[in-house]
Amino acid sequence: MSTHSVAARKFVADAGRMAWHDQALYAVREKRDRMMESVPEWEELRNLSSQIKQHTLSHLADYLQEFERNATANGMVVHWARDAAEMNETVWQLIREHGGRRLIKSKSMLSEECGLTPYLHERGVDAVESDLGERIMQLLHLPPSHIVLPAIGVRREEVGELFHREMGTEEGNSDPTYLTHAARKNLREKFLNADVSMTGVNFAIASTGALAVCTNEGNADMGTSFTDLHIAIMGIEKVIPDMRALGVFTRLLARSGTGQPVTTYTSLYRRPAPGKRIHVILVDNGRSEWLADARHRNMLKCLRCGACMNTCPVYRRSGGYSYSYFIPGPLGINLSMLRSPKLHHGNISACTLCYSCSGVCPAKIDLGEQIYLWRQQLDALHLADPTKKAAVKGMDFVMAGPGRFYGAIACARAAEKLPRGMVENSLNPWSAPGRAMPRFARETFNAQWKRGAFRKDEKDEQ
Repeated sequence: MSTHSVAARKFVADAGRMAWHDQALYAVREKRDRMMESVPEWEELRNLSSQIKQHTLSHLADYLQEFERNATANGMVVHWARDAAEMNETVWQLIREHGGRRLIKSKSMLSEECGLTPYLHERGVDAVESDLGERIMQLLHLPPSHIVLPAIGVRREEVGELFHREMGTEEGNSDPTYLTHAARKNLREKFLNADVSMTGVNFAIASTGALAVCTNEGNADMGTSFTDLHIAIMGIEKVIPDMRALGVFTRLLARSGTGQPVTTYTSLYRRPAPGKRIHVILVDNGRSEWLADARHRNMLKCLRCGACMNTCPVYRRSGGYSYSYFIPGPLGINLSMLRSPKLHHGNISACTLCYSCSGVCPAKIDLGEQIYLWRQQLDALHLADPTKKAAVKGMDFVMAGPGRFYGAIACARAAEKLPRGMVENSLNPWSAPGRAMPRFARETFNAQWKRGAFRKDEKDEQ
């Protein structure tokens, strides 16, 4: 049994939460569809997005150097980090030189990827998440379960209990507006007393040396306005050629991720204000190796909108913590396999190959197709499940000849007459609790065809 299916048992056991999680995320998918239909040139924008990313990745070194030159000319300081350890060390060095101890963070999946927050906590730095969803998860001591909607798996009643415990809110009050105001009041003190601010980077514009940061809460702007030191961290794939390219991506990002026309705040940081400093850390952490992999380099086109998660039937019904990687869903399956097939191949089975993820991706990444390709690579990587290999060989033998095939059907019909306990038990992974084995049709399609069951319909059509 796969790692994902085992990890998903706890989430699936709570049928109410599973249904609610499924419906909440699909509602976001439906908002995305309505937004898509309101833009006549939607597919043209997706094509442009894919082409721009393809071009940029093909000239990545050139655009990164152009960005560095222009950002430096603007007064920023640019650092390069080979891996997570180097990025964390650079951040710590900057905070230490600044004499800071209180860091206010805007949401960044790169921070999660590199384990930055626990690294800083070990060194006495209070790193506070300022995005509401991320703050909820931080107070719960849990990682985010979605890259855009980090607290999507937490009910508002649970948030009410958490805020009562952590912030002294009214016991039993789970009104979203009340809780949001309480969080705002609590975070204001964190903003005012922070020494250093940190943001991720949605897009780094090579031609101007500017950073584009997209948020819905204005927390990135708040953090960077109060502190004298702003540290921006970004994966090297976030660089784009120019402002015209930014216009394409901003039309796609929010519509795809949350069903909004645009994020509430799209802030451009081009040069530090007088008396302030901006340091940008360009992080590789395996991306150069991914770029060299012709079969899977398309993953570097990702805009991190989360649309693939919102549409994925497996992720919606199994939750974010059933995956072994910090990013769940179709995106996480592919990225985790690029990171370490040995550690994360258990996620590969968490896909129906419906290809809905590929259909909604604003950068036209072939997400589902790449998952299928990873499945084909498992045997060569010596990671294929022996049980599944044996099952496939058995199916190949049975289906290789009509006599064996119809003989197997006859055996299956006979098995149906056995007591259900002999068919539905722990030895049969299909008969999970609450799920019965389907009954065979009384007659095969081939048998119906031979006796002419469909000929009348054909004559009617003619």
